[in-house]
Amino acid sequence: MNNFVQTMKPRIRSARESMYLLARNKLSLAALILLLLLAAAAVLAPAIIPYPEDLADAAHTDISLQPPSAEHLMGTDELGRDIFSRVIYGSRVSLTAALAAVGLSLLIGVPLGAVAGSFGGWVDNVIMRITDVFLSFPPLLLAIAMVVVLGSSLNNAVLAIALSWWPWYTRLIRGQAISMKERKFVQAAETIGTGRMKIIFRHIIPNCISPVIVQASMDIGGVILTVASLSFLSLGAQLPTPEWGLMISMGRRFFPDSWWYCIFPGLAIFITVLCFNLLGDAIREILDPKTRKN
Repeated sequence: MNNFVQTMKPRIRSARESMYLLARNKLSLAALILLLLLAAAAVLAPAIIPYPEDLADAAHTDISLQPPSAEHLMGTDELGRDIFSRVIYGSRVSLTAALAAVGLSLLIGVPLGAVAGSFGGWVDNVIMRITDVFLSFPPLLLAIAMVVVLGSSLNNAVLAIALSWWPWYTRLIRGQAISMKERKFVQAAETIGTGRMKIIFRHIIPNCISPVIVQASMDIGGVILTVASLSFLSLGAQLPTPEWGLMISMGRRFFPDSWWYCIFPGLAIFITVLCFNLLGDAIREILDPKTRKN
């Protein structure tokens, strides 16, 4: 029991220090609170939205394109559906898609980068030349090309984004792995005969993960924008899915007379991306002592 307490003390101290650094940055703290509220709304969306039937093809033509009111806080669309309900549920769609795309990118990019940096030689050359090919294309353009090949759907959009995003993590983790393999504890593991792949997954990747966490937290905002862009071009989510980019695409036909149709989904994207960027900066400050403010 005493050993357990002694082991937990540094972790508790580190957690307290992290919370202190986060609380000191008011913008990052506000961003975290907003993201927690957004995540709660995404999880509880089916239970809290006022008009769940408006998530599908419901039509209330008698109240189409009504401005914001007490009954419809964000107005209605061309079919009379409640935009507030669709924006709230859209948080579930956008966050799930972004997290899935970033997660797949990490699953591809992190092991490849660690293998390239650890093995070096021809293995490193092959992996990094393939990485350079992917990096030579803008991620959005590459994702559009892949979705055109795979077919227009939200799942294919997530896969395409992951396949266009993984090289950034490969390059990042490779540099960390090259530095890490020279550390004494890695060389000690090699000396006692530990397998190379075991060293990579047990020693190198866990000790290189901090910059990856920072980069991933900041990339989620960019991925949300990419998902919205693909849906805006009708290459991502399809009707009647309440996805923010798709809602803007449909609402542009009625802008500026029915400004609320585009403005509220656009604000949802703006606020979410801004919060993830602010939170990413805070995580970088917490994980990297060199960037901590005095």
